[in-house]
Amino acid sequence: MSSSLAAPRKIFEYPKYWAECFGTAPFLPMSREEMDQLGWDRCDIILVTGDAYVDHPSFGMAVIGRTLEAQGFRVGIIAQPDWQSPDDFMKLGKPELFFGVTAGNMDSMINRYTADRKLRSDDAYTPGGQGGKRPDRASLVYTQRCKEAWKDVPVILGGIEASLRRIAHYDYWQDKVRRSILLDAKADILLYGNAERALVEVAHRLAMGEAVDEITDVRGTAFLRKDSLQDWLEIDSTRIDRPGRVDRIINPYVNTQDTEACAVEQQKDQAVNDFDPQTEQALELLNEEQAAERKRLEKMIRGELRDQSVIRLPSFEKVARDPVLYAHANRVLHLETNPGNARALVQKHGVQDLWINPPPIPLTTEEMDAVFDQPYARAPHPVYGKARIPAWEMIRFSVNIMRGCFGGCTFCSITEHEGRIIQNRSKGSILREIEAMRDQIPEFTGVVSDLGGPTANMYRLACKDPEIEAACRKPSCVYPGICQNLDTDHSSLIELYKEARSLPGVKKVLIASGLRYDLAVESPEYVKELVTHHVGGYLKIAPEHTEDGPLSKMMKPGIGSYDRFKQMFEKFSKEAGKEQYLIPYFIAAHPGTTDEDMMNLALWLKRNGFRADQVQAFYPSPMATATAMYHSERNPLKRISYKSEKLLAIKGERQRRLHKAFLRYHDPKNWPLLRTTLKDMGRADLIGYSKKHLIPPTDPIKGTPKAEEFKKKAGKPLLTQHTGLPPRGKPKSKPSKRAKGSSKKK
Repeated sequence: MSSSLAAPRKIFEYPKYWAECFGTAPFLPMSREEMDQLGWDRCDIILVTGDAYVDHPSFGMAVIGRTLEAQGFRVGIIAQPDWQSPDDFMKLGKPELFFGVTAGNMDSMINRYTADRKLRSDDAYTPGGQGGKRPDRASLVYTQRCKEAWKDVPVILGGIEASLRRIAHYDYWQDKVRRSILLDAKADILLYGNAERALVEVAHRLAMGEAVDEITDVRGTAFLRKDSLQDWLEIDSTRIDRPGRVDRIINPYVNTQDTEACAVEQQKDQAVNDFDPQTEQALELLNEEQAAERKRLEKMIRGELRDQSVIRLPSFEKVARDPVLYAHANRVLHLETNPGNARALVQKHGVQDLWINPPPIPLTTEEMDAVFDQPYARAPHPVYGKARIPAWEMIRFSVNIMRGCFGGCTFCSITEHEGRIIQNRSKGSILREIEAMRDQIPEFTGVVSDLGGPTANMYRLACKDPEIEAACRKPSCVYPGICQNLDTDHSSLIELYKEARSLPGVKKVLIASGLRYDLAVESPEYVKELVTHHVGGYLKIAPEHTEDGPLSKMMKPGIGSYDRFKQMFEKFSKEAGKEQYLIPYFIAAHPGTTDEDMMNLALWLKRNGFRADQVQAFYPSPMATATAMYHSERNPLKRISYKSEKLLAIKGERQRRLHKAFLRYHDPKNWPLLRTTLKDMGRADLIGYSKKHLIPPTDPIKGTPKAEEFKKKAGKPLLTQHTGLPPRGKPKSKPSKRAKGSSKKK
């Protein structure tokens, strides 16, 4: 096992597996009949997924399948199997090398339940949008069924569900800390993050006859061991980030009734807790061997022996009992996410150690091109016929240009899964994909629905100095302000936009991915290009809140950044002769948000003439920093201790409902709750019929002058919040009548 930073082998430099002679499949087979047509007697690898199989680079299983196919392996897919028995897991026969299992593009619990833990009726990744086609905790169930079908076949677990549950994690749906999914699923190895590099290496090593339990040196993997690994220097995580007082063993010979003796013991306790190995020296005589060990320990703590060091986190049993230790473990995990300096982590689960190797080295542009240039059919598998798959329809004319995000928003899982170092495709590869979409898909109308990624405008943005980047341990490059070492030059993205919209047959290129507006304002030229050519009437952005308290817990910029971007947006829209509007998103009930914060946000919305059709309450996803805040009621963005100030976590149903009600202050259904709350807060001055009031003192009778007058003063609709879907049908070049009034001030 090694965490070496030596340049990794490129994913397309491995010798092809012997089965490359079969060539590429039009679709990866989902039946024995398709295998027969391809001349296969068996599959080398079978991928199991909770999503319908869509052969498009926005669907994880298609990317993994085509990447493995390019290595020469015969890859089959079992999509949305019946999990009640192992029968569906046997329909392609026994795989030669391994099963690869994922819950799909989303965590199966988030896919199936709302933020209020209510069952969803639909599933965007299923034909017909039908719900209930995957089990809860799908990765776990699928793995166990694979083991039932073929006991001796290794199972490799991956995808976002496994990635975010690779360690002991708080589970919102059970309201408890669960073990690493690797133990519950009983898989052989877990791959986290975008796993092409790790999976290609593991696949070739298994093909060479190496046992899966011997593969312990691949970055981006997690595995279990009962024995300790040799030649590793173990660091207790509390030496890196001490969570509180160190409890000394009480001297059994001290009479606890003796005040003087107890005072001496208390002084010893104080000395232990005040000692800092980085700034003080212990007053003790050491022999040569002890001195060498002390020196080695100090080097480990300073991070000088990273390739030989492993950080031991508090055990599962400890973090499950103690929310403070849970917050501490979460903080240390996030400090060890930079591939340039991260160390391996180990966490005891019962009698076994869970090992998590450092994150994978990001793919180079050349490797990203190799992944995205595979012969995707860019369509659902023919087995689905004409059935509508909502997620496919949403992205079918979009193009992914990059991966990763260095924003570090605490409620978001992108950084934990994809990493904070941006992985970019080349301009040529992106333009080739647009041309292929134009030439191969009859339904293409000339409109590229999105040219983006996790964040639309982080393409080719990176640290100015690779050495600084490799040493950095900050969770965000843009909070509390944009790092002086971050290159914010948008020129590569501007050039890409211009060339993409100039391609023959392309009428318009829209930008629908999340826009980091605090970065955008650093490049007025970019904002002008975006607003003039790439907005379809409205642009959705996410300030998330207006108040500094919750924004500081989210690691989001202040509302002033939104105001600056709004000024530029309106200026360039006017210059282009276009009527366009911003659609801001907001989150209710985020940890650290007070009732007063939500009241002030509601007042801001009304002052700016906004009404939200739908609102999103904070959803505690596994492993996110904000989820640790929610569970522990501590702030892992700061050093954790038992004396740390408690953080307000919005857990009760009534208070979560109240925070959403403030966002929908205009809805008469929320007025009774808001009236009671405003009176309790001493803000009855906000209850009345005038423009300055938030809600009326009584429910106006529908159609009466009072009701119509208040309705006019309540602001215009803000369209759809946080669904990820267009508000009404396809984006339009001009906003609808409903959108036109959305930002007019009263």
